[in-house]
Amino acid sequence: MWYTGPVVEPVGARSLTPGRVAVKPVSRRAVLARTALSGAAIQPIKKLRVAEEIADRIRVLILDGTLPSGEPLPGERVLAGRFGVSRGSIRDAFRMLETIGLLETRHGQGTFPRDLDVNRLVAPLASILSYSRDLSEELLDVRRMFEPAVARFAATRITDADLGDLQRILDTQRRKVKAGASTLVEDTAFHAVVARATRNRVVMRIMETLNDLLIESRKLTLKQKGRPERSMQGHEAVVSALRHRDPEHAWNAMRTHIDQIAELLPRTRPPRRGPRRHSS
Repeated sequence: MWYTGPVVEPVGARSLTPGRVAVKPVSRRAVLARTALSGAAIQPIKKLRVAEEIADRIRVLILDGTLPSGEPLPGERVLAGRFGVSRGSIRDAFRMLETIGLLETRHGQGTFPRDLDVNRLVAPLASILSYSRDLSEELLDVRRMFEPAVARFAATRITDADLGDLQRILDTQRRKVKAGASTLVEDTAFHAVVARATRNRVVMRIMETLNDLLIESRKLTLKQKGRPERSMQGHEAVVSALRHRDPEHAWNAMRTHIDQIAELLPRTRPPRRGPRRHSS
């Protein structure tokens, strides 16, 4: 049997649309929405972001006591089901929280929230500052922001015992300056006692970290002519303001003290190219 119908030819450029079809005009809003969708406004969610969000939620549950330190966290499978994510995302979140000291894995027992203390809170900061030497030049800015505020707050909480300790430090510092001896110990102890006077453990721990990082800088600057005397004068002004329980004068005295020391710091480092910046 032979086919006797019309010959079927290639479509070519002809349209298969039957007749004219009215085209609805595209609104400006639709165009903008389409542009946003095709651009950077909406991107695939990265696994790392999912893990960060999970870690943040677990962190909140630890801090508010929902997940106590003495009890293990639910297993990976359970948490994955509750969060609606993969077990791999749960593991990544656990690793993040272990890094900052909020979780610990006990072999054969599970993953536990750790007891919260100041050392675990400040340890990541200390680690970063200790091993990232390129941040050392920014320590002076940190001192300008941090230490005057510490002195201001200390003025509202300082005790007679604190003032007695500060006076003994000043007396020893004065004798050493006259004898031409190093006052590194007294310089460091002074700032530690001011921080202690705030009765804030976080402030004390941060000040301890700063003091550790400033040892080499103090060794160099205390050798410069006039530096020990200026340091002692700055300390005396701070103690005077603290003795009067005057927060604003304490702030100003500490800021002036740091600014005066900062004037000597660039001399301890070789010239640098580009804009001049204070170092610590």
